[in-house]
Amino acid sequence: MSNQQQSALSQKRDPLRLPKVILALFMTFLFLFPIFWMIFVSLKPESQPAASPLEWFLPPYTFVNYIDVIGGSDIFLWIWNSFFVGIVTTILTLVLTSLAAFALSKMKFRYRRALFVFFIAGLMVPGEAMIIPLYEIIGAMNLLDTYSGLILPMIAAPLGVIILKSFFDGVPNEVIESAQIDGCTDIRLFWNIVLPLAKPALAAIGILTFIGSWNNFLWPYLAIISESLYTLPVGIPMFNSNYSESYILPMTVNALASIPVIIAFLLFEKQIVKGISFTGIKG
Repeated sequence: MSNQQQSALSQKRDPLRLPKVILALFMTFLFLFPIFWMIFVSLKPESQPAASPLEWFLPPYTFVNYIDVIGGSDIFLWIWNSFFVGIVTTILTLVLTSLAAFALSKMKFRYRRALFVFFIAGLMVPGEAMIIPLYEIIGAMNLLDTYSGLILPMIAAPLGVIILKSFFDGVPNEVIESAQIDGCTDIRLFWNIVLPLAKPALAAIGILTFIGSWNNFLWPYLAIISESLYTLPVGIPMFNSNYSESYILPMTVNALASIPVIIAFLLFEKQIVKGISFTGIKG
């Protein structure tokens, strides 16, 4: 019996197949409904009511809101700021976490275990508890209202160090010792042998870091004063107070802001799913 025949036979024998399909369709509806709500409300004219669910999906519709938002706000600048901060934060996080994890996993020095416990303890501290000390430190360094002030506090990622260390621990020490006997330096060992083996873990940490930076609101809201440095999560609430009292235009801004995220998800769907499953298994 072929694999396809076995798969078809197992599906016929599964008594829970229909409930599973119904549950999957229901969950799909729950996830897609807010997106359709956002799109339909963003297309409503500002003069039209859009308070009840029935009004959301009834015509008339117009693209004037999109023209007003693009021409009357700095939304593309906010998207660029979010993208720039996210990319730089992700690159620096990957470099620092991989180097720290390699040292903790494959290099022998005093207090190595105590240092690893220190990284684990970093997970226990809520981010909100660090906001005030962080603000004072960045302020003392004269980095408030700068890109550096946005990026530097975000590159400390103890979870990334822990994930990569557990991954590097799986690399056989015989491989490391053989390379060292052949005269391989620590830098070449890290760059040419260990790092290529850690691509799945690096992809997972990179994706999660970029998503976290893209959605981060609290720290950019506190650290940035100039509107030219606003990131997208900070710019969207300001749009409501500065340009309109209705929530139709903010919905239009959200729809425009979702386009880069949707494109990124469609391009890197497999890597995102693998990354989330990898960190779920390792965590």
